[in-house]
Amino acid sequence: MALSNSQYEAIRKEYQRTRDENRILAEARLREVCEAVPEYLPLSESVSTLSVARARRMLEGDEDALSGLHQELAELACRRKCLLAEHGFPEDYLEPIYRCPDCQDTGYVTSDQGLKTKCHCFRQQEISLLYAQSHIQELIERENFSVLSYEYYQGEDLRRFETAVGISRKFIREFGEVCRNLFFYGTVGTGKSFLSGCIARELLQRGCSVLYFSAAGLFDTLARYTFDGRLKDSLQDFCEDLYGCDLLIVDDLGTEITNSFVTSALFSCLNERHLRGRSTLISTNISLEELRDRYSDRIFSRISSGFTLCKLTGPDIRILKKRLSNAPAV
Repeated sequence: MALSNSQYEAIRKEYQRTRDENRILAEARLREVCEAVPEYLPLSESVSTLSVARARRMLEGDEDALSGLHQELAELACRRKCLLAEHGFPEDYLEPIYRCPDCQDTGYVTSDQGLKTKCHCFRQQEISLLYAQSHIQELIERENFSVLSYEYYQGEDLRRFETAVGISRKFIREFGEVCRNLFFYGTVGTGKSFLSGCIARELLQRGCSVLYFSAAGLFDTLARYTFDGRLKDSLQDFCEDLYGCDLLIVDDLGTEITNSFVTSALFSCLNERHLRGRSTLISTNISLEELRDRYSDRIFSRISSGFTLCKLTGPDIRILKKRLSNAPAV
């Protein structure tokens, strides 16, 4: 799949808007500092004066000019930071402002070999546009750690949920350093999709590319690209995104109509992501026994041996919340 020209233009304009906003913010911060710290601007301007003077000395053959320049610039930088701190400003208050420091809000990064490639933040915007049906933005807005609560769990159910939360936080903390996979399973409405949303939000904020599908939506999309002759050219691009994104979330595995195509597609996806060292998160309401009976032995083996298994149990929290919200006040 490829973005249309209008979609590329929309992304380009968004980057430009971000750079404009950050430039305006940086200028406002500089004015604020100059008003509060009158001696800051002359000190800052002395950097240019010093650089010009040292450059002239280098042209005149002074071999020590460059090393002396580095030392004096470091001293000036230290003095400026001290001035900011003395007047209650953070030391990095006037540093360049970027939403994505890796590409400096350009959308592209340059390798050591001089090759320019799309930044991870650009790829995530592509994914968000291409696969809007995944509704990932809606998911992370309503399901994230800021609304995490243990009040609906008791006893063994509470212990299991606390364990799953701990595993989720560790998964986020080590993401990118260790390739791990998660498998949330158990009864309906016990927090599996909620934890998936929490993980997605945290990783998106770190600039990782995250692709979210319901199982039914994923296999319907794969079938459409595979069997519709008009879309076959898009299948390779779709699979590249599916196999290559930093995290793939497959929600509600088992709600799809399972057949030989689905079984084959699921194994290919799990295997390819394993080979590429990409993490996968699966949530399902079916038990491990149902997983083994419903899918191939290869899939069961891949999940049971290659995923961290988290079982969640308890009442359906969505129904419980609805009942509590409708309960008469006492």
